Formats: sequence, structure tokens, C-alpha cells
Amino acid sequence: MDRREFLKTGIITGGAVAASALFKNNLLYAARAGTVLYPDLVALRNAAPAAMFAKGIKALGGMNRFVKNGSKVVIKPNVGWNKAPRYGATTNPGLIKEIIKHCQHAGAAKIYVFDHTCDFWKYSYKKSGIGPAVTAAGAQMVPANSESYYESVTLQKGKVLKQTKVHELIIDSDVFINVPVLKHHGSTQATIAMKNLMGVVWDRSFYHRHNLHQCIADFCNYRLPDLNIVDAYTVMERNGPKGVSLDDIVIKKNQLISTDIVAADTAAAKILGRDPDNIGYITKAAAMQLGEKNLRKLNIKKIVF
Repeated sequence: MDRREFLKTGIITGGAVAASALFKNNLLYAARAGTVLYPDLVALRNAAPAAMFAKGIKALGGMNRFVKNGSKVVIKPNVGWNKAPRYGATTNPGLIKEIIKHCQHAGAAKIYVFDHTCDFWKYSYKKSGIGPAVTAAGAQMVPANSESYYESVTLQKGKVLKQTKVHELIIDSDVFINVPVLKHHGSTQATIAMKNLMGVVWDRSFYHRHNLHQCIADFCNYRLPDLNIVDAYTVMERNGPKGVSLDDIVIKKNQLISTDIVAADTAAAKILGRDPDNIGYITKAAAMQLGEKNLRKLNIKKIVF
């Protein structure tokens, strides 16, 4: 049995004001001509990450809108650093566990979770709490630390990033769920949904050696996630992406869920207190028509607990 079949069989080893302004646009989804018009973005606050997701995915039509019976699902959190959840450097493990549960109830056949970590992957998987959460939920935490896990793909619409190597599970999956943690980043101002996708490619150094913002936007031309869930509960407002101390953290108790990666990043930037017009990869992705940056054009549903 080669490694590809090994994977396929499932045997794997192992700022406040801006945020308030966002919630003023409360547009409820409605029925039109007998079909449901779902929100473009669901914005939630004031509950635990798992509880917010359970309510938010219901507002988007339920997980079975995305995951069908027998689907192979890949969940991509931010697990880049060997840091405990309270430091806000990685995605909340309880949120990942809840997402897995909803995928299982929707009939997913296989659920994989991985990240191409910056710190040593085994330490990051464990210290973040995500590895144990995934195992406890009955899904599979997959390594991404070897080039052999990646395959070359061509980005025909890429302006700078025209070819890269992508983790094979992204290529093979039926459903791709992107679950970034919202935090500050020294090079890009913010790490959100689009930047989280750097964790599915092998050679991230190419991004940094060339036009970082354009490469981040370019990658979205390869494959957009089916669902983006921005964990904005424990938010690192400075010294990102790894953080220095708990002094870098603000508990904002927010979450954003959207099929539109540009909309998700735009709204999240506002929660972080950043102007999305000043974040290069957001403006570049919008210019490439990869999503909507003008939140006034969106059907936004707010849920406040």
C-alpha cells in the first residue's frame, strides 16, 4: 500500500467600535420564489466558539448544505505554533471539535485536519489542543511536514504565484473548510482566512521572497474553501503571528462564518481594528473578483447571545 492509499483508507498516524458597526447591518435571510436566500456572512458574538458555530451554521442552512453523505472533508485550522490556546496563536480546539461533529452528522465519510506548521508539528498539534480534540472527536490529524505530501499545481490566473505544491488532501477532498484564528501579523497586519491558506502549500518562502500579498491572493485562484469560519474569540492584537505574552490578547468573543473568503477577511479586519483597504491581499483578491469587499452589498445576519 503506497502513502496515497494509506491516506485514503483513513489509517493516519499521528477594534470594538468597528465590530459594533459590523453588527448594525442585520439583514435576515428570506425566501424568494420558493428558494432560501442564505446570508452571505453570519457574524456572532458573546458565546463560546463551539456554541457560536452551532448557531451560525444553522443560519447558513446547516452543515449538510456543504457536506454530503460519503464526503471526504478537510479542515484547515491555524496550528502553526507550539502555543496553548489561551495565547490566541492557534484556532480554538473546541471550535474544531464542534465542526467535526457537524460534519459527521452530515454524513462525512472521512474528516482530516492538518496544518503545515512553523514550529515542530508534533509539538504544535499537541500544545494547541487541536490534535487531542481531533482525535477525541473521531477525525484524523494528518501530518504536513514532508514535501512528499504535496503535489505541484498550476495557477493559470496567478499574477505572481503561478505554480506551487499543495497538500494532496486539498487536491483530493470533496469539501474544504478553512478555520483561521484572527490575529495580528507583522508582515501583513492581519492573519485571517486567505493567509491561513499558506498552511496548505509547501514552499511558503516563495511568498515572502516575492510579493507576499499578491501570492496570498493568487492562491485563492486555485481553490477557494467551501466554508470559512473565522475564530475571533481570543484575539492577538499585537506581536503576531506567534505572540509574546498574554498581554497581547484581547477576549473579543466574536466569530464570522461565510462562503466568501474576501467578505470574511474584510469583516474580520474590522474586528481587529484594521482598515481592510490597507491590507494588500484583501484589496488584491477583491480586484481579482474572488469575493466581495464591500460589506454594504452583503446579506449579513448577526447573532448576539
